[in-house]
Amino acid sequence: MPIPNSLVDDVNPVALRGEMRYNEPMSKHVTWRAGGLADRYYIPADLDDFAHFLRQSASESIYVIGLGSNLLIREGGFRGTVVALHARLNELQVVEGHESGGLIYAGAGVACAKIARFAANHELIGAEFLAGIPGTMGGALAMNAGCYGSETWDIVEKVQIIKRNGQRAVHLPLDYDIGYRSVKLSSGVTGEAGSEWFAGGYLRLKHGDSIGSREKIKQLLAQRVRTQPLNLPNAGSVFRNPPGDHAARLIEACHLKGISVGSAMISPKHANFIVNTGTASAADIEALILMVQARVKKATGIGLIPEVRIIGDARRLTL
Repeated sequence: MPIPNSLVDDVNPVALRGEMRYNEPMSKHVTWRAGGLADRYYIPADLDDFAHFLRQSASESIYVIGLGSNLLIREGGFRGTVVALHARLNELQVVEGHESGGLIYAGAGVACAKIARFAANHELIGAEFLAGIPGTMGGALAMNAGCYGSETWDIVEKVQIIKRNGQRAVHLPLDYDIGYRSVKLSSGVTGEAGSEWFAGGYLRLKHGDSIGSREKIKQLLAQRVRTQPLNLPNAGSVFRNPPGDHAARLIEACHLKGISVGSAMISPKHANFIVNTGTASAADIEALILMVQARVKKATGIGLIPEVRIIGDARRLTL
């Protein structure tokens, strides 16, 4: 049964202030422009509203998204509620500053590129690489997103999280096991996968030259345009780089550039990108991912691990 747009909190009656949609096509909200329906799609008004929603939907399966990059939702869709935070948890401010540097707070819904520009404009350096990440702060924290030799958690001092019951807390980096494209709660910290989400991050940056920082961002973006197929729908890098190697090199060495399944294609410009050349389905994209894994494994013995997250049902069941 659909959740009404106004539910009763366990303690106080609270009307939700966000927007609820039903049977929402997720192809509209992921950068691959492919995928099935979400049973429910909620856009919270702000962090308080998100907290109320969580408390009032204890039995729901929840999946939180930002810009919808790095994500594939199968044709059968998502049985539960997708919560969209982009441009909602959008607080961005310098919360501490001094001669040697400063601390920026960025809400989970703030685009990474916006954070990079904001830092540069406030003479804070070290966040330039974020301009190359096509996602939001929440997603970057969740997967330790990185590029050009830097990773998100390199500059994180602490994070604000929101729990499944709507409560908020602050965690430190030592509360997590942080690795390459991987962030998990440490064994000594209460919580489990799917029980809490990042609401925002505090980034510790050094004082530096604003003009030089903006120039570096400009150069990184130009490099991205030169090397990535930004003219077609894609989800960023599909596979993690194996230790000591690059997924793109392995895929190209297996002569897979330009290979297609339906309208999903291994980009001729960058072998670690799958592009939607027109009407690719989520099934086409997933089949191409599996094909690449099988071919590379057979040729090199290396098992490529997807960087993108694949969720949802293979087919939609009707009662």
